[in-house]
Parts: sequence; C-alpha cells; structure tokens
Amino acid sequence: MSDDHARQQLANLLSQASTVVPPFPQNSRYHVTPVATLVDSDGNPVRYLRRRFLPDPAALVQFAQHRVAPGDRLDLIATEALQDPELFWRICDANRCLHPDELTAVVGRRLRITLPEGLPGGPL
Repeated sequence: MSDDHARQQLANLLSQASTVVPPFPQNSRYHVTPVATLVDSDGNPVRYLRRRFLPDPAALVQFAQHRVAPGDRLDLIATEALQDPELFWRICDANRCLHPDELTAVVGRRLRITLPEGLPGGPL
C-alpha cells in the first residue's frame, strides 16, 4: 500500500469520525442560534450568528419569583434559582430586559423565574 493511499484512507476515516461541536456551551443564550456563512467580495467565507429573537415572556412558564433585596446580583439570583450563574440571561428574557443591571436596580422589584423556552407546564 502506498503512503498516499494510506494517508487518504486515514483522512477518510477521520472525516467520518468527526463530530460537530456547537460553538457555544449548552447554558449560553446562543447555544441554539444558527451559524450562517456569507461569502465576501473576495470569495472568503465569513461565519456569523443569525439573529436571536427574544421569546415572548408570556409564553414562558413561571415556576418561581424573586423579590430584589439590597445588594442582589443577577448571577447570584440565577445560581439560587437555576443552579447556574451563567443562566442569568433566562431571567432577563423572562422579564423582557436587555440590560441585566436594570433588574436589580430597584429594591422590591419582583422577578419572574421561568422554565426554558419550549418546556410545557402550568402557571404559578
């Protein structure tokens, strides 16, 4: 067997064994956002994320509520309610907020804590 043939067989085997790794971790707000490719004027492919649309908060199933206390931080609220500080964006989505710091700026504000988009459940 020639070296070229062996290299080709190895390349074929490796290409079949490869898996697609999503560009963002599962707890990222962009995990399910599709990646698209545009070809620029020089013929070079440019990868980009398609737009992520915010879910309708009314369609999200609320399972808890948090009343903002002095010194609250959204990452700590997310850790307590969702067991992951990086899921703070789910609280933002549930409360239709683009700027996370706004959610904890007013002491006494009630924050909705919801299930992930698409999960069924009854209202709280």
